[in-house]
Amino acid sequence: MNILQITFAVSMAAWFLSEFLYKNILKSGENDRKGKDRSTLNFLWIAIPFSITTAVMVSEYTRIPITGRNWILYLGEAFILTGILVRYIIIRSLGRYFTVDVTIRRDHSLKKEGFYRYLRHPSYSFSLLTSLGLGLYLNNWLSLVLAFLPPFIAFSYRIAIEERTLIEQFGEEYLEYGKKTKKLIPFVY
Repeated sequence: MNILQITFAVSMAAWFLSEFLYKNILKSGENDRKGKDRSTLNFLWIAIPFSITTAVMVSEYTRIPITGRNWILYLGEAFILTGILVRYIIIRSLGRYFTVDVTIRRDHSLKKEGFYRYLRHPSYSFSLLTSLGLGLYLNNWLSLVLAFLPPFIAFSYRIAIEERTLIEQFGEEYLEYGKKTKKLIPFVY
């Protein structure tokens, strides 16, 4: 096993562990306005493990290379590590307002600084970057689609639910904020 393969294995373990801890530690509290999630958390916890498992399995049984060069493995691993690390930083920047289920805290305020200056959902962006990195690391077109598309669909559903909740809570302030920012990709989407 070479250093890249070890780094990949460690990063995949870190990805799983971090998401498992987020899910179990960063839940809404008793005083929060709950009931807004509409099973988006469950949908994500089905879509993401499914995408990882099928992407890895497909890469073992099919050969549809994106490129014949090794740079793709390094790019994929760089995206995985960047996605995990920056998502952690974003979650920390939201502090107690970050919950894994769609909810509104009692004294909730709208964050518009840092990554939120450009993106309404940066933690989802960097989670998707991790998924994209997995697909690139596997260097298989079908694995790339399987690694990225199910989480993208799950996050798109969650964003629709979350944005409805935020508009309900913040009204015109959120609508104005939405006009100045993108959902997932700065200056693009």
